[in-house]
Amino acid sequence: MIFVMLGTQNNSFHRLLEKIDELIEKEVIQEEVIVQAGYTKYESKNMEIFDMIPRNELENYQKEASLIITHGGVGSIVSSLKQGKKVIAVPRKHEYGEHVNNHQQEIIKEFEEKGYIIGVSGVEELPKAWERLTTFKPKPYQAGNQKMLSLIEDFIDSQMTKEKK
Repeated sequence: MIFVMLGTQNNSFHRLLEKIDELIEKEVIQEEVIVQAGYTKYESKNMEIFDMIPRNELENYQKEASLIITHGGVGSIVSSLKQGKKVIAVPRKHEYGEHVNNHQQEIIKEFEEKGYIIGVSGVEELPKAWERLTTFKPKPYQAGNQKMLSLIEDFIDSQMTKEKK
């Protein structure tokens, strides 16, 4: 089972679900797909989609999943890595109204460079990311990196505060 996590952002991430649906139709993805969609409203005959999932159920889906596809939220990435899962992360983008800025690209880049995840810069790169899955061996996540994550989150918060002014 593949678990897709879109977090709780109040913006849609329709593009990601459309691309996953396309990959299912083309039989690139052949496993069952379960989606925690948050505020993304999307209907599919190929995926089981939930808006919000209680934390304990979310954790159970993460444990059961063979792969997690997620947006570039630190919480979604870290909680998946703590479960020892392979993760493909796709950033929400400002230009599509999916976020207030493009900080998720930076977050994904950091995790990718450290060898924790397969990061892509956009949904169009999902097929290539899929090809990497067979040989990708994620570096085990070390919680000691929490300081780095806190610094990233603080920077992002400061940028978002500046943008709102």
